[in-house]
Amino acid sequence: MATGNDGKLDRGGRDADASPPSDLYAFAVRLRRMNGEINRLVHGFAGDHGLHATDVQALAAILDAEEPMTPKRLREHLGLTSGAVTACVDRLERAGHVRRVRESSDRRVVHLHYVSDARSAARTYFRPLAEATQAARSRFTEDELSVVLRFLMAMNEELSGITPGEG
Repeated sequence: MATGNDGKLDRGGRDADASPPSDLYAFAVRLRRMNGEINRLVHGFAGDHGLHATDVQALAAILDAEEPMTPKRLREHLGLTSGAVTACVDRLERAGHVRRVRESSDRRVVHLHYVSDARSAARTYFRPLAEATQAARSRFTEDELSVVLRFLMAMNEELSGITPGEG
């Protein structure tokens, strides 16, 4: 049986690196592989900066938020306890990645902001990921990329509705 460069076969005995079928298993394999590669990069960044992987997830949530992030929203987004989020934000603040700002007449409201120097360090560290993304994008037409983006948006929407432990 012919295989790709690394000899990997999928469950059906097909070359796992050949033009993939569009069945659920093929999607699961490729999504796991991509997730694993991104996690490898995230863990490297976390280790280099004395952070936990969850701290890097928190930074991404703060960066991607459409409105100022609060500790409560961060807790809900990450699915952590209040104490765990406080410890996470404390680590990020001590490491110079975020700052807490009271931006309301209600002094109890705290917004979390990504520090620009830290953002620049993250941008530098993750530049190879951006370059890999651009290289992959260059293989597709604009119409194909539009479909890929719709798929990724739909996946994120579906995944955000899953509560861990539901079966």
